Amino acid sequence: MKLELVLLAVIFWQRGHTDVAQPKQSLGHVTVVIVGATGDLARKYLWQGFFQLYADRVGKGHTFSFYGGGLSPDEKATPLLFGLLKELPCPSELSAERCALVKDQFLHLAQYRQLNTSEDYEKLSQHIRQQMEQEGMVEAGRLFYLSVPAFTYADIAEKINNTCRPSPDAWLRVVLEKPFGHDMGSAQYLAKQLSVKLKEEEMYRIDHYLGKQVVSKVLSFRKENKKLLDPIWNNHHIERIEIVLKETLDAKGRIQFYDQYGVIRDVLQNHLTEVMTLMLMNLPANLSNSAEILQNKLQLLASLQNIDKSNAVIGQYQAYNGEVQEELNKTKDYYSVTPTFAGVVIHVSNTKYDGIPIFMMSGKALDERVSYARVIFKSDTFCVQDPTDIQCKAKQIVFYLGHGNLQYPAILVSKNLFKPDLASHDWKEVTENKDVNVLGLPLSDYYIQTPVALREPYCELISQVLIGRKDSFISTEGLLASWDFWTPLLHSLAHVFPRLYPGGVANSNLLNFQLRGRQVSFSQEAVVNIIKPGAEENFQVMQGKYRSSEMVSAWAQELVERLASDLLMAAEEAIRQDGQFHLALSGGSSPVALLRTLALDLYTFPWSDTHIWQVDERCIPHTESGSNFRSIHDLLVHHIRIPYFNLHPMPVQLNQRSCVEEDGGPKLYQQEIKQFINASSFHYILLGVGHDGHTASLFQDNKFDSDDERLVTLTESPIKPHQRMSLTFTAINKACRVGVLVMGKGKHELVSQLSRIKGESPKYPITKVQPKNGTLTWYIDYDALLG
Repeated sequence: MKLELVLLAVIFWQRGHTDVAQPKQSLGHVTVVIVGATGDLARKYLWQGFFQLYADRVGKGHTFSFYGGGLSPDEKATPLLFGLLKELPCPSELSAERCALVKDQFLHLAQYRQLNTSEDYEKLSQHIRQQMEQEGMVEAGRLFYLSVPAFTYADIAEKINNTCRPSPDAWLRVVLEKPFGHDMGSAQYLAKQLSVKLKEEEMYRIDHYLGKQVVSKVLSFRKENKKLLDPIWNNHHIERIEIVLKETLDAKGRIQFYDQYGVIRDVLQNHLTEVMTLMLMNLPANLSNSAEILQNKLQLLASLQNIDKSNAVIGQYQAYNGEVQEELNKTKDYYSVTPTFAGVVIHVSNTKYDGIPIFMMSGKALDERVSYARVIFKSDTFCVQDPTDIQCKAKQIVFYLGHGNLQYPAILVSKNLFKPDLASHDWKEVTENKDVNVLGLPLSDYYIQTPVALREPYCELISQVLIGRKDSFISTEGLLASWDFWTPLLHSLAHVFPRLYPGGVANSNLLNFQLRGRQVSFSQEAVVNIIKPGAEENFQVMQGKYRSSEMVSAWAQELVERLASDLLMAAEEAIRQDGQFHLALSGGSSPVALLRTLALDLYTFPWSDTHIWQVDERCIPHTESGSNFRSIHDLLVHHIRIPYFNLHPMPVQLNQRSCVEEDGGPKLYQQEIKQFINASSFHYILLGVGHDGHTASLFQDNKFDSDDERLVTLTESPIKPHQRMSLTFTAINKACRVGVLVMGKGKHELVSQLSRIKGESPKYPITKVQPKNGTLTWYIDYDALLG
């Protein structure tokens, strides 16, 4: 009884104070406001994080007060708040007696206030000022944690800005929970809204993954082991990188949120991207320099190669759609295409990491709960007899975030690489190994480091907000750079149906995916039920006649594969006869799928003996996205080994200007053709055909004499950019082989009209393509042929 009275006396004396033993010099008073104080996130993590902060900081200079805010009236929410606060577990480092004192004090420093209108925020601000005046405290700052939906951020930020800012000498820090938009446009809009109300230095966009102890030590580990890592942290030694978050749970109960976002927005765009930047960004000179760290992250994000649906696979666990129908009150015929699984392969465009595939994967309803990032190194050892020798085993560094076989966070380095220095003083080396395997190696084959004391991510990040450290938070620039990278993939997948998988161990190998060139696909075919059998069931390639010339027809993918195969045979024949293969490619959308197939699937194509020419080009710099040569480079040349002097871009820019007749660009290209190509006869010219019947950059209103000997000319397009350079019909009709690729339902009417025209028609320039001594083959997919 006496002990209880003593404790109560101490508590009442300290009411409004935070220090069990008041320091000689105060660092000022900090007001913490959690908006959304009784929500799920606050219950699970936030109040525990702020209790940990208080326990860590009590008696060290700051005084505190804690407010839970929400839309509910005080009398309804106050019992709820204090009910959950009383259940908070004590930090492990506190003794039972100390914990009782600190926790009771924390409870007395907390209160609930309704925060709905601007008047509510104004009253809160007045209350804070009065409290400090009464107790003679100096304000250090105010920390607002917005644990509310993102669509309310702007409104709350406006209320804070207008009515609840601290005194001029104090700081304001507002913590924002993800999601921060769902694509580039929405993220920009949200950022613009917030920038009017809050300064950049006042916003702390939180990603709890950056608070995980292993993630927060990636840079420290790289810095401490720089001398050992520098020689091998590059594409000469790294085989691949994997960044993985697997979950056994489904999305049930979260469908309202999850069906709007899906796994890529929920996990890959934020958590796993942040891990990737820490692993691959340039090391800052000073790990305490937040600005330098954020700048280096931006540089890494800017160097990522563009991705689309060809670089990803997506899946959805089978029960998901039923959960959507139930929780969102959808009809039985509704089908959601939101992915719950995604595998993506990313590449970096810089000298250090060029060619290293970065496998990024996450999914729900998988076989285990585990998260890690690992760097797998190339093996330079050939084991003649003993494959169990340490030098014969995999060489890898694993940033193990938790769960799985190991069950605790750790950094693991295989012993055939090097013995690492500790990431920091609050980490320790593990010497007692369990009899388990981690990613293919027994624990005894690793050097292992782990934190001395385990701390929750929110505890770590909340303490960093207090001290104003921003490198573990998402800046506006970083957010927009990340969305800029991920948005094209999200848009290209918007109407793609994900592969269904049963969930758990029953998934077996169904979700395994592979990399071929730069293209990603599932490793094995899924069993598909054809709902509407018909022409789609016939995937065979058909041959026939079209406009008195050869015609090949198939569905799009098979057609492109057939054309690529025909090009390979033409190349091999030309090289046998002439030692070289001269291929001219047109621009536009038609050849895109073919270029990808040539780049990724035809590993035996004789690129070293192939010369690539242009059929036509827009009069813009080759570096611009609309350039045909830029497209050929990005889709094909970038992915193959071809001598640079085998590339022949059209000279559309001379004397720092585009396609000026007196600069003589067409004559220069014609001279180049005559210099390299026997009789100016290309081995193969690939053409497309526009909806208006034009081909190359030869349009209906262009006047060309069929006896004109010019091989190259300047033309005018009816659409921007108007100026073009093009091979003439003379050059095209000299070719040994000409292929015309026609794809898509949008071309069906054109294909039908052309089939009824005999000979040439001035309305349709494509009809003037009639090789004199060569062959013409039409490649028309079923969509264009059948409509």
